[in-house]
Amino acid sequence: MIQQLGDRIRATRAEAATPIDQAARLCSVSVGMLSKLENGKGVSLEHALRVLEGLGLTMLVVPKAHAPWLEQAATYAAKKGDERWEPSS
Repeated sequence: MIQQLGDRIRATRAEAATPIDQAARLCSVSVGMLSKLENGKGVSLEHALRVLEGLGLTMLVVPKAHAPWLEQAATYAAKKGDERWEPSS
């Protein structure tokens, strides 16, 4: 799970073409901390949340049983491209 988080963080940074030192400054963490997180090493939740916030990401905590549905939705959204939608209220 930590490796998947690190992979997503690295991919987000790469998509934005942001060098690791610049991303670390943006996220208020050290380059070493960001590197550890991107490589799936354990870091504090506080540091992980700082990085997610700094890169415009969020973490969603749901029951494991719902994970397959969310993965399907994410895959569908990725295939649709960069179309924006607003969730219904």
